[in-house]
Amino acid sequence: MPYHLRFGEADPLRIRFAISPLWETHSAVRVLARPRQQGYHLPWVRRIAGAARGLDLAPLHLLMPRHGHSPDFLYPPPIGPAASFEEEIAALRETGPALALTDFQRALDETPGAAGTEEGRRLLADPAGAVGRLADLLTAAWEALVEPEWPRLRALLEADVAYHSRRLAEGGLERVLAELHPSFDWAAETATLRVEYRGEHVRPLDGQGLVLMPSVFTWPDVVSGFDPPWQPTVVYPARGIGGLWTEPRERTPEALGRLLGPVRADVLCALTEPMGTTALAHLLGRAPSSVSAHLGVLRDAGLLTSRRYGHQVLYERTPLGIAVSQPGTG
Repeated sequence: MPYHLRFGEADPLRIRFAISPLWETHSAVRVLARPRQQGYHLPWVRRIAGAARGLDLAPLHLLMPRHGHSPDFLYPPPIGPAASFEEEIAALRETGPALALTDFQRALDETPGAAGTEEGRRLLADPAGAVGRLADLLTAAWEALVEPEWPRLRALLEADVAYHSRRLAEGGLERVLAELHPSFDWAAETATLRVEYRGEHVRPLDGQGLVLMPSVFTWPDVVSGFDPPWQPTVVYPARGIGGLWTEPRERTPEALGRLLGPVRADVLCALTEPMGTTALAHLLGRAPSSVSAHLGVLRDAGLLTSRRYGHQVLYERTPLGIAVSQPGTG
């Protein structure tokens, strides 16, 4: 029973990619309750086990039925292409009690007996207070479970956005949708994106366009089904999750280190995907100020190019930079 997202004439012109730290936080909490989804993330699960034990995640888990509706306001479509967690959680705190109550009721109804539990009754009796408590809990989960790993996660997500943005420019919407996930099926004759998933959902885009959002912790699923007033959105697993938690191997040719200097050569060789300064500094274990200086020199030498994405600048190797960083492959 699939989702059907129906495009109008203007909607293909309003396709955008986005990244959401709030979504990743909520999805990370879900992964902890779903062993089936841990797979690639087991190194992370083991690393944060102690921090997770210090959090009472039960209220959030109660609102995560195995199948069916979860409250959209707790992990809504992102408010911008690269909003910060602080911006997103502030917007969540503004959720009205009537909307929260409707979402709570729908989610609790998906799990027999959930509404009758002590926490379920508490959510339904005071939705305004529950919004604040859940926002506090998500903030604690962000700080303990996700924020320490955010540079690594953001680098992977940004690389996915950069890759598919190029594919969109090269081959158009139909090619990109076909590549995002095997469950996607574009019906050109009806201008409808069909997404195989549990549940039936039909959503005309009505000129709002569509947000395509890569996610680390959503794997292996795709997620959509957002109803108004939320922006039509499809969340899909980001490319490269299989290598996300592996430690970097030695990657810098010795001769290149002698030519450019060891640190500058490391910076150039680490840019296998577009990346920002903070994520690259985290990957290399170096100060962002040092990495930023080396990036500037490499860009001025024509080995890197840069472009702005949201609040930051992404760096990418030029053809010359690729050739220099991979000697003997040409």
